[in-house]
Amino acid sequence: MSWISSRILHTLLCLLMFWPVIGKCELNSEAVNNNVQVKSDKKPLRVGVVGLVHTHVHWILGREDRGDIEIVGIVEPNRELAMRYAQQHGYSMDLVYDSMEEMVLAVSPEAVTAFNTIYDHLEVVQYCAPRGIHVMVEKPLAVSYKHAREMVRLAKKHQIHLLTNYETSWYGSTYDAYKILHEQKGIGNLKRMVFNTGHPGPVEIGCNPEFLEWLTDPIMNGGGALTDFGCYGANIATWMLNGQTPETVTCVTQQLKPHLYPKVEDEATVVLTYDETQVIIQASWNWSHNRKDMEIYGTSGYVICKNASDMIIQESEEAGPEQINASELPLSRNDPFALLKQVVRNEYEMEPYELSSPENNTIVMQILEAAKHAAKTGKTVVWKDFYKD
Repeated sequence: MSWISSRILHTLLCLLMFWPVIGKCELNSEAVNNNVQVKSDKKPLRVGVVGLVHTHVHWILGREDRGDIEIVGIVEPNRELAMRYAQQHGYSMDLVYDSMEEMVLAVSPEAVTAFNTIYDHLEVVQYCAPRGIHVMVEKPLAVSYKHAREMVRLAKKHQIHLLTNYETSWYGSTYDAYKILHEQKGIGNLKRMVFNTGHPGPVEIGCNPEFLEWLTDPIMNGGGALTDFGCYGANIATWMLNGQTPETVTCVTQQLKPHLYPKVEDEATVVLTYDETQVIIQASWNWSHNRKDMEIYGTSGYVICKNASDMIIQESEEAGPEQINASELPLSRNDPFALLKQVVRNEYEMEPYELSSPENNTIVMQILEAAKHAAKTGKTVVWKDFYKD
């Protein structure tokens, strides 16, 4: 046998001897690669849209495809409305179902976003929670504190995430104000907050009939301007105050346009008192323009958030006011659907009194309930007497 033949034979014998080890190494290498793929899995969250009658739904229907969510089904029995939006946004009518049961059975969403009436938020949670489907609703959480408590109870029992979406939760100015107050201690101790929220009125700004039908109904919306816009201030104040509840709630409501809104108030002013802070919420369908702005006053300065980006800061009277632009939120946290995906996939854990959290929004519903009672009776509500449980 030649030297070359001997070398070949020796190599073949070595391969046969060590093949089990080599095979295991290849399998382990493949397993490692698979694990990497699983850990870095960027599959979009499968989302169902429940209802199209809340016009905030255009936010998700018109959202650019960022690859983080996928609309797998839409529940809307009003076929004419569904077709109108399909033409506007380009989705297939094959995605549209008449009921949650049909949609869930057909496409098995991981989460749903509720764009139906506020009254129907409870029904969405009642159906989805036992099936392990996470829920995000449009603000406010519910039409009443009773509904809110049941929704949160079901979410906890079935271990689903329950989030509430507010437009102001995606304002860079909201988060910068929080940082200036709490992290930078830039304006001293918090003393007063003023929230101005609303617009000229839903009829005046041209809301579509499907939206107006329930938005101006005291049962389906839980009220008028107080519910529609009072919740913003209650939500942010609860966050800024780290979950504190007010000591008293005073509220005055009016019907300045009964010919347009005969069933609900179109004007509401709420005053909340805390141990060391006062909060004023001015919710109105009578503003001359659209507005969602807030003023935060401390012992040494103030922060004014004029909108999502424009801010005025004065840390001391000597320094004077400074106009700044708010920081941009990271792409993964700059809208409700990005947050929903991160929370459901356990990439982000909400703090108890964060803006979208059930803890915060339960307090919001308590504030709105107390405000309604105060407006109806003409008397200031004492929190500890009103909520004895």
